[in-house]
Amino acid sequence: MTERRETWTISTTAPAAALPAGVLLLVPPKCPRWALMWLLALAFYVSSKWLTWRTTRAQGAPWWRHLAYLFAWPGMDARSFLARPWPGHIAAPTRREWCWACAKFLVGGAAFFAVGAVVPAAWELTLGWAGMIALLTFLHFGLFDVLSCAWRSAGIDAPSLMRCPVAAESLAEFWGKRWNRAFRDLTHRFLFGPLAGRFGPRRALVAGFLFSGLLHDLVISLPAGGGYGGPTLFFALQAPAMLFERSSAGRAIGLGSGRRGWLFTMLVLTLPLFALFHPPFVRQIVLPFMRAVGAA
Repeated sequence: MTERRETWTISTTAPAAALPAGVLLLVPPKCPRWALMWLLALAFYVSSKWLTWRTTRAQGAPWWRHLAYLFAWPGMDARSFLARPWPGHIAAPTRREWCWACAKFLVGGAAFFAVGAVVPAAWELTLGWAGMIALLTFLHFGLFDVLSCAWRSAGIDAPSLMRCPVAAESLAEFWGKRWNRAFRDLTHRFLFGPLAGRFGPRRALVAGFLFSGLLHDLVISLPAGGGYGGPTLFFALQAPAMLFERSSAGRAIGLGSGRRGWLFTMLVLTLPLFALFHPPFVRQIVLPFMRAVGAA
């Protein structure tokens, strides 16, 4: 493998933009809405993988590690994954980490296929939300943690992408350190970092959350055919809440740490959550998908 340069060119960014556009243009109208959602999510994921890999220097990394990063690790920190580790840098996962990761993987998968037998079909929103939580546990907290343990056991820098988000005592901690580090690494490198250097961190923060909202609207609301603007509203609320949290007034009332910081964080995240995963998404995407795979 040749060295990848840290430069943005048309050859690197064009494929990242073309793949999601191709999905929207080429998927037939009769395609199930849930399938369109998964295809869009996969297109953005593959595009992001390409962008992070193509713009990362990886001198000396063996070919198999490149393939592993592209196809067997959901993280977006190509620099760390492809870097040559030095002794003592990568801490091998403990037995407790392995057990906890496998437990979440198994329990999440079992719960996803069991909720249909527990929650009445007439309770559509409850059933859909139960299915989403189970699937999130299976994938993000289970499978991704199992992969993290496996790669760290092999001496590769692949830290857990989900780091007990419910323990976050501030929004900055939640979005910056605990929730979906893959998306955080991607946006920080290609969006927040460049914008902060040009327009300042406050404007970059607002732009980053607005981008996240628009992206989620594209993947969630567009396939669902409704709920437009809900995901953007959810993420748009995070920016002023985080700025207030960091302000002198916010710190004066105890935000940013401790119990008050935790309570404020959970309220900001949970109260507008139904705008992010709105009823059209649950009814038109989640439930049909669960029925298609035999989970409802």
